[in-house]
Amino acid sequence: MDLEIEVMGREVIKPATPSPQSHIQLSLLDITVPAMYVSTIFLYKSEDLVTASPGIISKRLKSSLSETLSRFYPLAGEIEGVSINCNDRGAVFTEARTNLLLPEFLKTPNVDSLAELRPKIEDGDSPTGWPLLSVGVTFFGSGSGVAVSVNVSHRICDAASLLTLVTDWSDTMADKKTNARTHQFAEGTIYPPAPPHMALQSLITDSKKCVRNRFVFEPSKIAELKRKAASESVEMPTRVEAISSLIWKCATNASRSNLMAPGSTLMFIAVDLRLRVPLSVLSPDAIGNLQTAFFLKKEAESKLEMQETVAAFRTAKEEVNKMLNDNVQSNTLGQGLLNMMGSFASEFKPDRDIYTMSSWCRKPFYGVDFGWGSPVWIGSASHTVYEKMVYVLLIDSKDGEGVEAWISLPAEDMPVFVHDQELLAYAVLNPPITI
Repeated sequence: MDLEIEVMGREVIKPATPSPQSHIQLSLLDITVPAMYVSTIFLYKSEDLVTASPGIISKRLKSSLSETLSRFYPLAGEIEGVSINCNDRGAVFTEARTNLLLPEFLKTPNVDSLAELRPKIEDGDSPTGWPLLSVGVTFFGSGSGVAVSVNVSHRICDAASLLTLVTDWSDTMADKKTNARTHQFAEGTIYPPAPPHMALQSLITDSKKCVRNRFVFEPSKIAELKRKAASESVEMPTRVEAISSLIWKCATNASRSNLMAPGSTLMFIAVDLRLRVPLSVLSPDAIGNLQTAFFLKKEAESKLEMQETVAAFRTAKEEVNKMLNDNVQSNTLGQGLLNMMGSFASEFKPDRDIYTMSSWCRKPFYGVDFGWGSPVWIGSASHTVYEKMVYVLLIDSKDGEGVEAWISLPAEDMPVFVHDQELLAYAVLNPPITI
């Protein structure tokens, strides 16, 4: 259902205490990621939202955000070249309201309407300048619910960083914060610092007009899909391996159906370094773009078979883990990661279909509690980004076993993709959210 939003106000929230240092350095990877905001919308339903006034809730959200910014002080600064000036300029906070009831919105969720819940990007706003953090709260009608949207510059944060930030903010709001330490920003400790001449560079760019859809894989269907994807090489595929392989196959088939001379296809899979290097090298809650990736490639004449793709997926993942372990042991992690970046860059070619996959599965986004309990639903909010980006995001359903896939494909491919019977045997297109 469409949303009609009334913006009540926009203000800048300053950190509660001054920044402890003047600048932090951006890394080589920070500079090359897409110039975008990493965004998520958390939707809540609670009796407390019926009895408390929106004014009081907003006041508490702003106060707790100010405290959180003191621990994430670079996010209150602004990017200047290849560093962040930690000048306490602040983060943007937007308050809005709608007469629509949350349960009505969730009965027929409109993927495009989610963009209305994001704070509007005003003239002059930029993820490569300021604000680095923009948040919004939208109150649904009759105290039926609230949406909290969090948008952070990809130049300084990845998905894991976003989760760490929002968890800190929600715990502070709910008076659950017990550890008030300042968080570690990676800067140039994993990837080397970015040289000044790279200030405006970005590795990944797309110019295709894309449209987005949401698919839900229920646990029983995932179990069926995993059985289909299993082989002697990989007897027990993971959810992510099986679902990614299916989506890549169906998206590639959709693309090839629209081309006179299909080209090669590549699946690019992001990998969180925090899960793969020792704690002595990288803290699990470190802030920054702390990822590497691997890719799978098929030439134009090759058909994609799920068992083969899953086996290649598993092999490539194990090779990344081995590379990281070997480079940590030899104290050459930075160089190893740079070598991988170079191999990725050589694969980005105009005549190749590239599908970027990112998994947020097993990351506890549904544990973000501002004092209203767990979110009833989490939505992907980066609408303006996906208009020109071929991208797949996997995130847990609320039950922790199902998976929601947010898929952005070229406009001419999506009509074919959404009617692919192999895909629809395992996934449901944009079903209602029950609360």
